[in-house]
Amino acid sequence: MSFLDTIRIALRALLKNKMRAVLTIIGVVIGIAAVTTIVSIGQGASQLVSGEFEALGTNVILVFPGQTRRGGVTQSGAPTLTAADSDAISRDCPAVLASSPIVGTGGQIIYGNENWNPKEMQGVGEDFLTVRNWELEAGGFFSKDDIEANGKVCVIGQTLIPKLFRTVNPLDETVRVNNVPFRVIGILKKKGANMVGDDQDDVVLMPHTTVRKRINGSPLDTVHAIMVSARSTDQMGKATKQIQALMYERHEVGPTDEADFSVQDTTEIAATLGIITGTLTLMLSAIAGISLLVGGVGIMNIMLVSVTERTREIGIRMAIGARGKDILRQFLIESVVLSCIGGAIGLALGTATSMAATVLINAYKPGTDWPMVVSIPAAFVAMGFAAAVGVFFGYYPARRASKLDPIDALRYE
Repeated sequence: MSFLDTIRIALRALLKNKMRAVLTIIGVVIGIAAVTTIVSIGQGASQLVSGEFEALGTNVILVFPGQTRRGGVTQSGAPTLTAADSDAISRDCPAVLASSPIVGTGGQIIYGNENWNPKEMQGVGEDFLTVRNWELEAGGFFSKDDIEANGKVCVIGQTLIPKLFRTVNPLDETVRVNNVPFRVIGILKKKGANMVGDDQDDVVLMPHTTVRKRINGSPLDTVHAIMVSARSTDQMGKATKQIQALMYERHEVGPTDEADFSVQDTTEIAATLGIITGTLTLMLSAIAGISLLVGGVGIMNIMLVSVTERTREIGIRMAIGARGKDILRQFLIESVVLSCIGGAIGLALGTATSMAATVLINAYKPGTDWPMVVSIPAAFVAMGFAAAVGVFFGYYPARRASKLDPIDALRYE
């Protein structure tokens, strides 16, 4: 008997009991759909994380302040980074492309009768756009002279334009930030929302000296963080080591002292987040895969019932010349076909569920732009796994059918 004849007989047998076949594959459908959905959402999360770090800036390293400690004793809880540290990093670290101090603030920005509370109001250095890999839509950015003079100039994000200016061109207009007048000299290009849905375009950038002295009213030269960009991805490690060595020297950190700063490489943070999302995806997929095993057990049970019901048919086929391997192949094909049909339906259902989940996530957090990922390799793996379930759980019933004695089978009532 040819292979195609065996497939035809197997399909005919399945079509005789459509409801039984449908109920049999439900477990496989649910298992494949769950795994497909989880893998798709997990890969979407990984892409989103990667995109967020690219949006943060190419090859970015962050330096954060800590507490001053000497000999294990805390000396001060005040911020320990200064704008001079940022200048030194740019000047003395060959692997560094640019750096910018960051001074955060908050409050209201007013234009005419309109007012708005931006999500981010930051004081930064003249190289901030280089570090963040951000471009201007219009106008210019403040210069070193503006920073040294505590210049009252600002650059705004796209979100502020409709909120404050409506149809007016913002360039050269005067706004008030916490009642301090600022002239708008530039407009940033659109960045979109970050991974948690926060609008990155809802931002006002000002010289860090202006924010520190005129808005925060601080007489100190301290900054909240330093953002650094390495010259290339290959030089990230070298830049990090150079920054650490320079800061240890500048802050006079001794062998027994705890550093009053920390240096974080965003590629390491991204890699860590990637490992976390990958591990969670794998764990959830494994849990969802349990339903595949349940579906496989269901297939085995139904195939055993089918063997019992078709004992006389098996006996007749053997009596007219069918060999044991023909019977084995027929029942094995029935099992694999059942499993693969369930896998195909599950794959389609999982893809549809992933699309729906992506739409809901983006609707819940407007601007998040959570990507919809359909992995072709993952689809092939899912179908292969479905076929493997059919082979594994269908082999015992098929072998049992092939070992029936033709005479006993013909006597079966």
